[in-house]
Amino acid sequence: MKTQMLTFEYDREDDGRWIAEIPSVPGALAYGATKAQAKRQASAIALRTLADQVESGRSPRVLTQIFSHGTVAHG
Repeated sequence: MKTQMLTFEYDREDDGRWIAEIPSVPGALAYGATKAQAKRQASAIALRTLADQVESGRSPRVLTQIFSHGTVAHG
């Protein structure tokens, strides 16, 4: 099974804060004092977003690739 890893994009604000974003997960963007902190925050947001999608019966493409069986639709 081939697993697609989430790709992070980073930027640094003029005030020194870091921004981390996961483009494949809408809304997974976070600021941090360090690059590592921003990455952790964006990762947590991505996991919450994906969990919300699963709970609402949608199977995010990212999770379908991680779990070969996909997700179960509520109904």
